[in-house]
Amino acid sequence: MNGAAAPEPTEAPAPSPQVPLDWRFSQVFGERGAGEDVQDVDIISAIEFNKSGHHLATGDRGGRVVLFERTDAKDHVSRKDAEKADYSISRHPEFRYKTEFQSHEPEFDYLKSLEIEEKINKIKWCQETNGASFLLSTNDKTIKFWKVQEKKVKKICEMNMNPSNAPANGSPAGSTMCGSSARTPNGGILKPGGLPLLRLPVVVTSQETSLAANCRRVYAHAHDYHINSISNNSDGETFISADDLRINLWNLEISNQSFNIVDVKPTNMEDLTEVITSAEFHPSHCNTLAYSSSKGSIRLVDLRQSALCDTHSKLFEQHEAPGSRSFFTEIIASISDIKFSMDGRHILSRDYMTLKLWDVNMDSGPVATFQVHEYLRPKVISPMLRSMI
Repeated sequence: MNGAAAPEPTEAPAPSPQVPLDWRFSQVFGERGAGEDVQDVDIISAIEFNKSGHHLATGDRGGRVVLFERTDAKDHVSRKDAEKADYSISRHPEFRYKTEFQSHEPEFDYLKSLEIEEKINKIKWCQETNGASFLLSTNDKTIKFWKVQEKKVKKICEMNMNPSNAPANGSPAGSTMCGSSARTPNGGILKPGGLPLLRLPVVVTSQETSLAANCRRVYAHAHDYHINSISNNSDGETFISADDLRINLWNLEISNQSFNIVDVKPTNMEDLTEVITSAEFHPSHCNTLAYSSSKGSIRLVDLRQSALCDTHSKLFEQHEAPGSRSFFTEIIASISDIKFSMDGRHILSRDYMTLKLWDVNMDSGPVATFQVHEYLRPKVISPMLRSMI
């Protein structure tokens, strides 16, 4: 109105093209030599990073747990801190062997005439306390709570009495009684009254340290079927364990009692149509957990609703086209594992042929699907699922 020219609309800057991820080989542990056969007990069956990414734990079929720690130059520096410091993490993380321990041994259940192998199914890191690391490891039936910490080595420095200070006749140095004392076979001094002066070792704490793994608690006799997953809660006090038909809630401090929170076992086992394949707690909401099934569905459960969570608060599944169901559909759709994102907004699921990304706040299907290479597809089907087929 006042004759001034209207400002021309400015164009939004074009978005910068996304740089594709560059995957490079970084490091390998346990490389096989030429002509060397891999033993069955050495095959890795579980692997897990801790929350910071500075420690790595692996479990094998021989029941052993091996720990690795990060040792590169920028150790203990997160990406967010690196960005604030105005430098980037260009080097690949480097890990070194830290320690290993025998977590499980082969057992035999005499009541069921069932052999329980020592293979580690899952490993989970718990919260660190006073510089000590805590882990949960499980085989098919038994869960163990481990504490790994550095301890200073104690050595024997000297004896409390130096035999060189004593004269040849065995009497203590400076004694005016000649012939009244004698030396005992173990090197001690026998006083005139017949009471020996014991030579006790003096134990001192050296500056050397060694890693020690101690089993703090054993959680057993709570699952009739094979344990397929464990997950610790964000409250730092509880964790869950899941088998094919049930999910149990444990307190880390109580090993002889658990609470059954999910039970999908029907009254008649012939009516069984699906089994539980994986379960995990929400990373920040201690009352929320998710579990997957052999039908390809994921159920979100709120522990505040009821003691037995027989109803879900949300259901995530991909609907099939009519007429597309076949004999192998359930095998292909069966989810083998699920994982929450760090912020808890997404769930990543793995089935036989694909990886699917689900949005927790959306009731529709997956927001993204990724194909899995045929060499990475599982060769073994769950015994419970095999019996259903």
